[in-house]
Amino acid sequence: MDIRAYMGFVTLGAIVVLLAEVAAGRHRGVYKRKGEFPLIGLNMAVGRFLIGPSMAVVIALVWGALLPRYSEALSDIPLWLALPLVMLASEFCFYWVHRWAHQGVRNRSLLWMIHRTHHSATYMNVSVWMRLNIFWYVIIPNAWTMSLAIYLGMGEAAGLTMALNAAWNVVTHSDFRWDDAVRRHPIFGRAFRAAEHIIVSPGIHHTHHGFGRDGASYRNFGVMLSVWDWAFGTLHIPDGRPYKYGLPGHDAHWLEELAYPLVRIDQSRKNAVPSGTQPFAADREPA
Repeated sequence: MDIRAYMGFVTLGAIVVLLAEVAAGRHRGVYKRKGEFPLIGLNMAVGRFLIGPSMAVVIALVWGALLPRYSEALSDIPLWLALPLVMLASEFCFYWVHRWAHQGVRNRSLLWMIHRTHHSATYMNVSVWMRLNIFWYVIIPNAWTMSLAIYLGMGEAAGLTMALNAAWNVVTHSDFRWDDAVRRHPIFGRAFRAAEHIIVSPGIHHTHHGFGRDGASYRNFGVMLSVWDWAFGTLHIPDGRPYKYGLPGHDAHWLEELAYPLVRIDQSRKNAVPSGTQPFAADREPA
């Protein structure tokens, strides 16, 4: 089974979860900001189906030029070993790029201004997975690491990792929060909290999108694995949902969120640094 088949199943699953959320009323009244639907729709049309595939071709050419003698160099590694290696390496790279993006919130770094689109939603459901700036497809480290793995001969491991990554994004962005009950369970709760040091639960990622009580966008940077957050001291296991989702004081136009820095609107209106998204003095990120 190739990557197209894997992603086809994941896409179908995402549609099923999305429809279930809608049927359950989880989308009712949450799209309060103007431009939410065009932002998500254009990201899918331009980002997912145009820039994403184009970048895949560009990145493949880059690796071929940089490492001309290493094509298929690791093709003899069995899948049972290649899969965890690719997963750990891709998660490690994503962790640091993702963390650097959030560390740029104070000085409005380019990396943060591109990534903020994913965090300005004041709700959490499957649609947030596709709520991205189109240039995120250029800098997202997964595209580079997966392309490298394929170039080195670990194509099946890369395909499985991409499919698992996409499927887990559906799980962790969904409004269905089955993990809260498990985390509070008197018997299974402790074991589940221990597992959250390894696997990103919906609660761990919802916390990353929130502010206020149990909200901490300066923590929990992993996608599937929380081992790097645990190793580098940025893991926060919540007790429940965050107080609120989004970025307090955020007022950017949806077109700017879609295509910054190509599109800049109302630059005279400076977005205040969201107080709810910054660590407290005793828990501040190192400079």
